Amino acid sequence: MPGIAETLDHRLSEAMQEKWSYSTFFETLLTDEIERRDNKHLTLRLAKSRLDQKKTLETFDFAFNPKVQASFIRELSQCAFMEKRENLFILGPSGVGKSHLAQAIGHEACRRGYDTLFYCTYQLFEWVYAGRGDGTQKKRLAQIIKIPLLILDDFGLQTLNEPQQTDLYQLIAERYEKSSTIITSNRDFDEWPSIFINPLLGSAALDRLVHKGIQIIIEGNSYRLAEFRKTCGKTKKS
Repeated sequence: MPGIAETLDHRLSEAMQEKWSYSTFFETLLTDEIERRDNKHLTLRLAKSRLDQKKTLETFDFAFNPKVQASFIRELSQCAFMEKRENLFILGPSGVGKSHLAQAIGHEACRRGYDTLFYCTYQLFEWVYAGRGDGTQKKRLAQIIKIPLLILDDFGLQTLNEPQQTDLYQLIAERYEKSSTIITSNRDFDEWPSIFINPLLGSAALDRLVHKGIQIIIEGNSYRLAEFRKTCGKTKKS
């Protein structure tokens, strides 16, 4: 038990100084071990999640856009929606912080013990599609289906080919009422059916996807454009 080994000398000193009971001393050592293991598991979850380690709630500038309801986002970060197997849809124009918020909630899910995976939608299905070449397509898709929290960024931004759309449908159908998905998109819900070549496939997929969904619409200025203007301003002054 490395956690106990790391803190044993310190805990012995504390126990003698504060005259702990044997049970308190033993309980404290076990707590140290549990915390070490929890931290190790968190580090592994974050490493596998593909989340940007800087995109957290702590680094999101809620003051930049007052239309983003901080209290509602923090409530969502408690991950109750995952227990209800609900999906989140974060919609709005480019640069308003959709991806940051999605990843921030993903970080909170990791902290609460949920395996999480973040991917650009097009890149994910490119990866799945590539598995058709070596026979691993089904295995790759199954990997994603079982993830407790899947975050699909830039949904509908780039066109998926017909086999990729079939994979997307299967992913949605298999995860339906079993796991939660967060989707960010700069396209309105009304445009989503056009993602699919087959309208029946699209209708069936979207019906399942939005059945238990929470929609967040973000309006306002672009963070990236604001940062660019700041940089330009500093360059001109210098």
